[in-house]
Amino acid sequence: MNEPRPPDPSPLETSDTATILAGTGLWVVALIVLLIMRPSSDHQWWIWTCVAGIGLGAFGCWFVRHRDRRAARDERARAGDRDEASVPGHTPS
Repeated sequence: MNEPRPPDPSPLETSDTATILAGTGLWVVALIVLLIMRPSSDHQWWIWTCVAGIGLGAFGCWFVRHRDRRAARDERARAGDRDEASVPGHTPS
């Protein structure tokens, strides 16, 4: 009746920074186009939408880089703990 569920695929390794930079670049292009085209006064909010997108992209890039550095530091610390635990006569603190 019930067939076994196939295993989930492994997650893809992606470059989050590159993705965020590409999106931020698109917001920059949109802002440049809007500044050249000069939208009517009813559509000035479009410019601020692009500025907000650029600001959020800059924050996202900072956040992802900070997260990756912290994860690498934590991984090195865990690897160091494993190395110390493998030393004979050493008791981990």
